[in-house]
Amino acid sequence: MRILLVEDNKTLSDWLGRTLRRQYIVDCLENGADADYVLKRERYDLVILDLALPQLDGHQVLQRIRQRQDPTPVIILTANTSLDSRVSELDNGADDYLAKPFAVEELEARIRVLLRRSSQGPAPRIHCGALEFDTNTREFHLHGEELVLTPRERMVLENLIMKVGTTLSKAALAQSLVTLNEDVSTDSIEIYVHRLRKKLEGSDATIVTLRGLGYLLRQIAHEP
Repeated sequence: MRILLVEDNKTLSDWLGRTLRRQYIVDCLENGADADYVLKRERYDLVILDLALPQLDGHQVLQRIRQRQDPTPVIILTANTSLDSRVSELDNGADDYLAKPFAVEELEARIRVLLRRSSQGPAPRIHCGALEFDTNTREFHLHGEELVLTPRERMVLENLIMKVGTTLSKAALAQSLVTLNEDVSTDSIEIYVHRLRKKLEGSDATIVTLRGLGYLLRQIAHEP
């Protein structure tokens, strides 16, 4: 999942970015004009938007997002705790509102709720044989034990299990890992898939290569 964090307080932005990158691909921007430019050209799964931004404030950025009919979920961060402010931003298209200061655990919980809602998954847990993905916590378990993954391994496996049984191209998987500061080559996807196969060894969940097409996650059929 890709998140855009727009926050002009560099200390807060750096801290939040480091925290969220444990689970997500995160880009950080410090002004509204850059955010508006990027959001016209890049796709994100969620935007975390401060209101008091230079160049374009958060109100204007949100307004432009919704004017483009962009349904990306937006969480507003602000020091303004008044009821009128909360109601105004929600009426203008924000999906959630969090007043500063806040506990990062609460922000992470709100992120999970919005990502789950926007994915419109049929169930909170998705299975592929012994592999289980909890869409609430974004944790993987294999044979009931937590599967330890790097952030990029998690992103690749999450993309595959969200479309279990469907082929995803290397290009599509690479695009899901791209940040504003770093491209991801299709060759690197081969490395992540190789590592994931090692971690899935001994289970009935496997990543299959379809030459020239990409990869798919499926359950190994047991012979009678």
